[in-house]
Amino acid sequence: MPSDVASVIRVIDGDTVVLRLQGTIETVRLIGIDTPETVHPTKPVGCFGPEASAFTHSVLKPKTQVRVQRDVEARDRYQRLLVYLYLIDGTFINQELLRLGFARTMNIAPNTAFATKFASIETVARENQIGLWLKC
Repeated sequence: MPSDVASVIRVIDGDTVVLRLQGTIETVRLIGIDTPETVHPTKPVGCFGPEASAFTHSVLKPKTQVRVQRDVEARDRYQRLLVYLYLIDGTFINQELLRLGFARTMNIAPNTAFATKFASIETVARENQIGLWLKC
């Protein structure tokens, strides 16, 4: 899958980020994961949501350069660009959120390139009671 380099503008919550990508401002949603809510207009703040959001804010500071990789379907029903996100050093953000217990897997076909890998990572976090698996 091809990838593009983008720059972080701001983090909205644990799994949603605003990027400057190819000269355009894009709200992107991380594929294959779901962090607990923190800013949803009709849902309460979820257990471990503030911690997940804080982690994403800490690794994706404004102006951070990232690599964006897409899957089959480009956008969700809210018109957010659906992406796998990597730091320039290769750190896979979607995977790190799962590994550290800040997210659960969420598979929505056809964007399932990492579904098996993500499920394995979530299982390890759950079995080791990491992050939300300990607190929630």
